[in-house]
Amino acid sequence: MPPAFFNLRSRSLVRGTILVLGSLVMSFLMSGFPNARPSLKLLVPAFLALSGTYDTARCLRLRWSFYHGGVLLLLYMDVMALAMIFFLLLYPYEGWIQ
Repeated sequence: MPPAFFNLRSRSLVRGTILVLGSLVMSFLMSGFPNARPSLKLLVPAFLALSGTYDTARCLRLRWSFYHGGVLLLLYMDVMALAMIFFLLLYPYEGWIQ
């Protein structure tokens, strides 16, 4: 039986976190951040990060515990990474900012 990391039907905090952080790194590399250029290829890391956030949100439990609090902290990290990815996606299209 394969580990839970590779089974998409099972919940995995590690898989969600790796997807989000890997998407953030990939978006920085694809955008060439200091000299950001418009590219719709950044939609791929955005969708991967959204799926990683969904995978992390699936791990929430109904009753509060320290595990639930840790998952909430990971979700906050996911939201900050998503904000950065979408900034890198939309920033080059706004000419008035430069």
